[in-house]
Amino acid sequence: MKQRKHYAPEEKVAILRRHLLEKEPISKLCDEVGLQPTVFYRWQKEFFENRLLPSSRNGQPNVPLTRSG
Repeated sequence: MKQRKHYAPEEKVAILRRHLLEKEPISKLCDEVGLQPTVFYRWQKEFFENRLLPSSRNGQPNVPLTRSG
């Protein structure tokens, strides 16, 4: 039986960003990282409900959604 991989919040956000900003297809991302699409959609829901964002010491999210530059 295969063991589950536990992703840190930063890893989850990085995967979500690839879909949201870089327009990577969900099926491709899920195949690449070994993730079920239902898990991806759950992470996305948590992200938009602000439950997935890692926080910095001052309480502000430290992973911006948009690219800077």
